Amino acid sequence: MNSIPETNFQFPGQTGFYKGKVRDVYSFEKKLVMVASDRISAFDVILPRAIPYKGQVLNQIAAHFLNATSGIVPNWLEEVPDPNVSIGLKCQAYPVEMVVRGYLAGHAWREYSLGKRSVCGVSLPDGLKENDKLPEPIITPTTKAHEGHDEDISREEILAQGLVSEDDYEHLEKYTLALFAKGTEMAADQGLILVDTKYEFGQLDGVIYLIDEIHTPDSSRYFYADVYAENQRAGLPQKQLSKEFVREWLIQNGFQGKEGQTVPMMDDERIQLISDRYIELFEKVTGNKFQKNNLDDPLKRIENAILRTL
Repeated sequence: MNSIPETNFQFPGQTGFYKGKVRDVYSFEKKLVMVASDRISAFDVILPRAIPYKGQVLNQIAAHFLNATSGIVPNWLEEVPDPNVSIGLKCQAYPVEMVVRGYLAGHAWREYSLGKRSVCGVSLPDGLKENDKLPEPIITPTTKAHEGHDEDISREEILAQGLVSEDDYEHLEKYTLALFAKGTEMAADQGLILVDTKYEFGQLDGVIYLIDEIHTPDSSRYFYADVYAENQRAGLPQKQLSKEFVREWLIQNGFQGKEGQTVPMMDDERIQLISDRYIELFEKVTGNKFQKNNLDDPLKRIENAILRTL
């Protein structure tokens, strides 16, 4: 199954290279070139096999939402010369990720179900069920780990450790809630509920920019709105578009990213299923038909597209 597990280019004027969990990032003096590979990670571990078209889905969804939210906060993106490539401003990233939650799902639910009533310093009421809507959206930041697991952290800890200044952090909070409100509105137009997501920010010349991807299945969770209320009343799992179904399969096969656990191998049928789900999410979230890019020689295609912009 053709896919793009990684890239390893050398470009004129290149000053650095960083291989993230999903993206290969090429640094230049003032620019960043991000190549969205088809790697997939869960529980902060890169899984052994890549997912065809996943990188294209992520890159094009991110561009869709970055363009739609540029009036809320400036963002880093300048051009998309290839379905897997984004090029934009090189910003100094803040060392925290701004996770925002409108519903009690995923990691927050797992913590709540263990009896915890505070997540990242934010208090939660008793009596909530999995996937219940929260009284209002909450921000539950994490540290940004280059390796290993991101860790929950509170607003107070971020300020006490000097990770972000108080003035900047207040701006990050304001931008996070405004972006989540816009994402919620856009999701509703497509019959979806934006459950939770994360945003990353950076700074350049004293200006705060939104960086990286937004509102993609790797960074967000969506429920289908038409069956949400009925499923909650009946105590049924929510029909969702996110990477959670991958995490659930891993958990069922004995893997949660813990020490000593072995990542289960996905067969071709499972890989195809995940690819189809990512494409479904693209079409559902954006309202656009997905156009599969040619995977015959994707590395040469991507390299040529980047070289044309340098």
